[in-house]
Amino acid sequence: MRRTNIPDAEVFKAAIQDEISRTSEGRYFHRLHAVLHVLDGSSSSDTARLYGDSPRAVEYWVQRLTSKGLSGLLDGNHPGRPTRLSVNDLADLRKDISRNPRELGYNQNLWDGLLLSHHLIQKYSISLGIRQCQRLFHQLGFSLQRPRRKASEADGLRQEAFKKTTTS
Repeated sequence: MRRTNIPDAEVFKAAIQDEISRTSEGRYFHRLHAVLHVLDGSSSSDTARLYGDSPRAVEYWVQRLTSKGLSGLLDGNHPGRPTRLSVNDLADLRKDISRNPRELGYNQNLWDGLLLSHHLIQKYSISLGIRQCQRLFHQLGFSLQRPRRKASEADGLRQEAFKKTTTS
C-alpha cells in the first residue's frame, strides 16, 4: 500500500495532541488506545513510541488497568498545593484589600502585588511572590487597575474637540 503524503503533518500532529490532552475524556481514550495496543502484544516501549508517551507511563496505565479496571485509567484528582492562608485569613485579607492601603498605615493609595506581598509578611507572616499575590487578587475577586493619569493643565473640552475632528 502506498504511503499517504500529508502536507503540514507536524502541524496537524501537534493540533491533534493538543486536542487529546485538552479534556479528561481525550486523555482517558488516549490511555485506552495505548493499553489496548499493549494487550494486542506490543511492548510498552513500542506503544510509548507510537503514541508519544514515556514507556513508564504506559507501564503505569497497564498496572492501573489490572489493579483497578477501566476506572484506573480515568484522570485522578489533582488538587495542587494547599493554600497557606486559612478560610478566615482569606476573609480578613479580602476586608483589608477592600480598604485603602493608607488606612492600614501604608504610604500609597492603590494595592499592587508588591504591597500585598509586604502586607502578607507583616500581618500573616506568609511570604508570597509578587506574581502569586497578583493571582491572589483575582482569586479574591479583585482586579488590578490603575487610574488613568491626567495632566492637571489639560482642557477636557479642547481634547474632546480634537478627538472628534481628527482623522486617522
